[in-house]
Amino acid sequence: MLHDATHRAVRYFARALAACVLLFAGAAWAQSGEPIKIGYGISQTGGLAPNGKSALLAQKIWEEDINAKGGLLGRPVKLIYYDDQTNPATVPGIYTKLLDVDKVDLIIGGYGTNMLAPAMPVVVQKKKMLIGLFGLAVNSEFHYPNYFAMIPSGPAPKTAFTKGFFDTAMAQNPKPQTVAIVAADAEFSVNASEGARDNAKAAGLNIVYDKRYPPSTTDFAPIVRAIQATNPDIVVICSYPPDSVGMVKAINEIGFKPKMMGGGLVGLQATAIKTQLGPLLNGFVNYDFWLPVPKMDFPGVADFLKKYQAKAGSEGVDPLGYYIGPWGYAQMEVLAQAIVETKSLNDETRSRPWSAR
Repeated sequence: MLHDATHRAVRYFARALAACVLLFAGAAWAQSGEPIKIGYGISQTGGLAPNGKSALLAQKIWEEDINAKGGLLGRPVKLIYYDDQTNPATVPGIYTKLLDVDKVDLIIGGYGTNMLAPAMPVVVQKKKMLIGLFGLAVNSEFHYPNYFAMIPSGPAPKTAFTKGFFDTAMAQNPKPQTVAIVAADAEFSVNASEGARDNAKAAGLNIVYDKRYPPSTTDFAPIVRAIQATNPDIVVICSYPPDSVGMVKAINEIGFKPKMMGGGLVGLQATAIKTQLGPLLNGFVNYDFWLPVPKMDFPGVADFLKKYQAKAGSEGVDPLGYYIGPWGYAQMEVLAQAIVETKSLNDETRSRPWSAR
């Protein structure tokens, strides 16, 4: 089912983006020797670096592939990217520089909600189109018609993110009665925890703990002990990579064993983190967006992963690339399809009610 949904999502985004680019014919295409510059920020250092590096390799492979096919509109493609350092404060400056100094033709979003949200004011002001990568409900406050997200969370992203976790929990016999929700006080985790709260209420669960912790937290033992004191049946954790690792270690050190825990831990999908934590991950129920299973083996992904894995060692990135690699490549493919279909690089600014995700 997810295989079909992925196909539909890619087709949907391609059609939507094509509709949001203004078709025109002009002399600009006469300068076919100049590359089409696509700019963005992407985490290469900091807590999101493992996933950001993996995404960048996927995007570089797309750049090689598209240029080997003749580029776009008869012009080569060049990616221009900067390390956002997993620091939201760097993001507005990066996108301002890309547009005002580097004069890129197009922009795309970087990786992750916390890095996409601070780009939005610049994007809206400049009236640019933006395709984000794994941004959860980034546009829920902006309602900007030309923002799109490469994430399989549908039109209700906040609740969708943990719905599978709650569905699985409620299938148990006896059913759980209580839930604890813990999240970092940052864009992604807040959005995911809001959805978890709605899912918990819909399931009829009693929320016995519902708190946020500062993103700079390094000692998670007090948080885990506070959750343990409420004796919840299940625990939903909404976190980014550094705190996901910290939470897993603290839960194991304290010996906290609820009936079910996990749901929204970003980072545990990375091969390096899985290897680091090993058996400490036993008992956690978490999400993933792509895995090498038959229903998700759609045309092209195996060829992409073969290229990715051949380069992963020398690039120092996740050796498998399952989590974000196919989506990073697809992000660029969607943009390319919109350009080819419209024969244009112009961003269209008219509102589309279905695009305000």
